[in-house]
Amino acid sequence: MSARNVLQAISVCVVMLALSGPASASSALDAISKKDQVAALRTALTQGATAAVGKLGVVDGFLGNPKVRIPLPGKLAKAEKTLKMLGLGNQTDDLKTAMNRAAEAAVPEAKTILVDAVKKMSVQDAASILTGGNDAATQYFKRTTSESLTTKFLPIISKATAKVDLANRYNTVAGKAVDLGLVDKSDATIESYVTRKALDGLFVVMAEEEAKIRTDPVGQASKLLQKVFGALGH
Repeated sequence: MSARNVLQAISVCVVMLALSGPASASSALDAISKKDQVAALRTALTQGATAAVGKLGVVDGFLGNPKVRIPLPGKLAKAEKTLKMLGLGNQTDDLKTAMNRAAEAAVPEAKTILVDAVKKMSVQDAASILTGGNDAATQYFKRTTSESLTTKFLPIISKATAKVDLANRYNTVAGKAVDLGLVDKSDATIESYVTRKALDGLFVVMAEEEAKIRTDPVGQASKLLQKVFGALGH
């Protein structure tokens, strides 16, 4: 049996042990040093963040993914068919494309902030994430990076929307919708809306990447990830 197969067999045994009950899972994790636990988690977080940014920060990263594609804001989305009947079909389609392209342009800037959050993670943070739910790491990122990411994304999205005259396009569509009572005048600016939706999409994909690591530790390239997340039994 090759060294790789031996490692996989050991990882499977660890997973089976972890699945036998909470006490077994806890014992399996306790047998791994805190240093290795934190190191594995940092690897997992960096891996998940990098993968998410890589998937979203490209052409059609948002527009081509139904799970994160940014729709028209608020009631405009529900009124899309009506707007098209009023002759605003091209404008609404252009608006959706421009919003998603702006998000795709901003997301690559997230990597540095996310990796920095990994470096600053405390031992207590690591313990909570390791024993938390399938998206515990993603929730950690939300808590620690949302403000910084918003600050980073907003000027990039503003620049991208200005480049394609998105604000005016939105006002053209929204103006008609306001007349029809479909949109509140107090709605956030289009730049703020796209920034918020870009963050939502980023965290959705990060949660998916995290779940992959937790549910398939044997399939991970890092031996340390296999060892630690295998012991968790998720």
